[in-house]
Amino acid sequence: MRKPELLIPASSLEVLKTAVMFGADAVYIGGEAFGLRAKAKNFTREEMAQGIAFAHEHGVRVHVTANILAHNYDLDGAREYFKELKEMKPDALIIADPGMFTLAKEICPEIDIHISTQANNTNYMTYLFWYKQGAKRVVSARELSLREIKEIREHIPDELEIESFIHGAMCISYSGRCLLSSYFTGRDANHGACTHPCRWKYAVVEEKRPGEYLPVYENERGTYIFNSKDLCMIEHIPEMIEAGIDSFKIEGRMKTALYVATVARTYRKAIDDYLESEEKYRNNMEWYKAEIAKCTYRQFTTGFYFGRPDETTQIYDNNTYVNEYIYLGIAGSLVPEPGNVNIPVEENTESVCARIEQRNKFCVGDEIEIMKPDGTNIPVKVLAMYNEDGEAVESCPHSKQVIDVKLSEIPAQYDILRVCNTAQQ
Repeated sequence: MRKPELLIPASSLEVLKTAVMFGADAVYIGGEAFGLRAKAKNFTREEMAQGIAFAHEHGVRVHVTANILAHNYDLDGAREYFKELKEMKPDALIIADPGMFTLAKEICPEIDIHISTQANNTNYMTYLFWYKQGAKRVVSARELSLREIKEIREHIPDELEIESFIHGAMCISYSGRCLLSSYFTGRDANHGACTHPCRWKYAVVEEKRPGEYLPVYENERGTYIFNSKDLCMIEHIPEMIEAGIDSFKIEGRMKTALYVATVARTYRKAIDDYLESEEKYRNNMEWYKAEIAKCTYRQFTTGFYFGRPDETTQIYDNNTYVNEYIYLGIAGSLVPEPGNVNIPVEENTESVCARIEQRNKFCVGDEIEIMKPDGTNIPVKVLAMYNEDGEAVESCPHSKQVIDVKLSEIPAQYDILRVCNTAQQ
């Protein structure tokens, strides 16, 4: 039995550290160019170097995306980018374009190359082609069933790895190669600037009746005709392993640290439980499902894995997320005295606070939750809150405000603070 890698996305250095601490075997990140998430925060050169060092210190691999479909004017910049990556030593590059592949092999041959899902990898001959070029791994097309993936595994060398998505948003276009965004807005999805027009509401306009919008219905249920449910395979890890998949990939390089912590922790436990015993995995299924529902999602589907999707895999009446929990921040350094991080923290000091950069407003007296990497969730009360000057405040209303928070239990560094959506209403 292959032990699958759990591959987690990271949009920033903060999220990378969260992914590492909450169970990732590997993380994938993008620089400020040449990846397909231009709207994500992404990593500067300095942040990427820090992120790679942090991950490697914790035994976690780093894969860097360079998966744009390149034009001539991209190539000189790509050469320089690969030279920089050569110095930073990530574990793999994720590439879709043959030209980018050729440059990477030429400039940094010591770094593994993984072929992106954008390359439409739908059959074992394609896998064998990339293997002969020197690829270490091929990411399967979203449109493949588990039966097809298993057949691919039977026709390729054992050392050629298969990576497949296990969770996250689904794209309406074939292997994510979308033209709608470029057509409507001039922002090219294949250059990382997708505006997600698949989530928009559409109508029909008749040529001789301009301005008269006729609603588009599908089964009389709504007008969001391209809006797919999210992929979730938490109940099908045995089938994913049996298909011969080497890496389970979570989608979401534009997601928050709370999302990343939730999916990483849940899939980490599910994979480990199954590898220990299928009975343990089955017995804990309700916990996995309850936890995975605590991050933002659009309802769930199994995508193409068990056959072609039908009308039940779409959401017709809205394009909004289900959002049960609100992300408050990550516990940073512990401070024994509000506003002062320079004094050593002594054990059992009653005044100890956690310094956080808040992501949503909360108040003194609120009941919130500490989410820990080991799977436990600890209900706590906000006892006090202080600004950077050590002055007591009742709330933190300003985005990314740095505060020292005293809770009824002291969190560890990298613990996530969150609150149930209904608790704040």
